[in-house]
Amino acid sequence: MKKIAVVILMMLVAAGVNAQEKYFTRSGKVSFSSKTDMENIEATNTKGTSVMDTKTGQVEFAVLMKAFEFEKELMMEHFNENYVESDKYPKATFKGSITDISSVNFQKDGTYPVKLKGQLTFHGVTNDITPDGTIEIKGGKPTGKTSITILLADYKIVIPNVVKDNISKSVKIEIIAAYEKMSL
Repeated sequence: MKKIAVVILMMLVAAGVNAQEKYFTRSGKVSFSSKTDMENIEATNTKGTSVMDTKTGQVEFAVLMKAFEFEKELMMEHFNENYVESDKYPKATFKGSITDISSVNFQKDGTYPVKLKGQLTFHGVTNDITPDGTIEIKGGKPTGKTSITILLADYKIVIPNVVKDNISKSVKIEIIAAYEKMSL
């Protein structure tokens, strides 16, 4: 009977350890900016979802395009209808990994530089990306941060000639994800 109790206890402990290896968020922040001499366009989305496995380094992130908030309603309308075609391509995703996950001590507060490798799917186009980032551990909770710059043409986004001076050909994207432990 004692052996069965020990085995059950070991299984429960193992299940608890496995649950602590995965973190998630439903409030990841994605901001982007397009800057030109004519106009600056900025938008923020605070509803990104992400899962990170601290054992394997696997990371997935998704954001709904219609959840981006702009300073001007007309910018949001043009973004969704004319550029990213949100009805046709409702979300952007990143699927990949933190290639040097073993360099992060999830038990010790600090900021750790990391390298990511994966695929960004946006506007129906998937491209490989390898951004640098950081993971900050504070009170046992990780926050991941990264920044990338993409060329709109790489994602088949066409800028009409009439506004080509108002919209940059590249867009800077910043991502911040404050994670919580995933529970069973």
